[in-house]
Amino acid sequence: MAAPWIFGFVFFIAGPMIASLYLSMTRWDLFTPPRFLGLDNFHALLTDDNTFWLSFRVTTLYAVFSVPIQIAVGLALAQLLNQKIRLLGMFRSVYYLPSVLSGVSIAIMFRWIFGTQYGLLNGALKLLGIEPVSWLGDPDIVLLSFILMSVWGSGANMLIYLGALQSVPTELYEAAEVDGAGSFRKFFKITVPMITPVIFFTLINGIIISLQEFQTPFILTEGGPANASLFIVLYLYRHAFQWFKMGYASAIAWVIFFYVLVLSVLVLRSSKAWVYYEGSLKGRGE
Repeated sequence: MAAPWIFGFVFFIAGPMIASLYLSMTRWDLFTPPRFLGLDNFHALLTDDNTFWLSFRVTTLYAVFSVPIQIAVGLALAQLLNQKIRLLGMFRSVYYLPSVLSGVSIAIMFRWIFGTQYGLLNGALKLLGIEPVSWLGDPDIVLLSFILMSVWGSGANMLIYLGALQSVPTELYEAAEVDGAGSFRKFFKITVPMITPVIFFTLINGIIISLQEFQTPFILTEGGPANASLFIVLYLYRHAFQWFKMGYASAIAWVIFFYVLVLSVLVLRSSKAWVYYEGSLKGRGE
């Protein structure tokens, strides 16, 4: 019964990973046999490749700002949609719908929104008397544009938080009201601590996804202007499928893997201090 899964894992996950690790230590252009170089690709990548470090910085800044914003917006939406209001199901569907749309269609939509001449956002700014902004053409603000785009997918987090909010025991809120706690205090003293396991999950998931951002910058800017939106996976793509430096691209992939691994371990270690599991001692899920 497990054979199909084992077959898929070996041939489509473990196998390609092992092959990529070997190729990261070679020079290979897809057309000639790989030439073994040892750790030369990693040495060149980490010591001589300034463009790599630029893409590393762009990707890290994007993750640092986009992940907390998505968490905050998703939690705020969940809190709003956890109330008893009319047309509640419709509102939940509307906010979640963007999360299931194709990434290509979303990118094209934001091209219309952020367009310099006829974009919807600049049209709104013009009504306020503000000059048009080159959202995707200015190196100083293009990354901000991608961070704003990331909020569009907060509906997925909203749905997860909504389930978590509905699992918080109502007697905790009733006891807090008896003690005179207001809405603000109940949210930060009861709601947030009780859903920290879900926040932890979305934080880890958000870090992994944001550090692999590729589709939207590839479609909208191709890394420009002046490499200001050159995300690290887009840089990997250039080496692999534009310049056919598959060995060097594999080295970039492994650097990304270890970067994500290190960040995930750090967040996992920090969770002992701030994640509360119901029924556990000292806030630890032992």
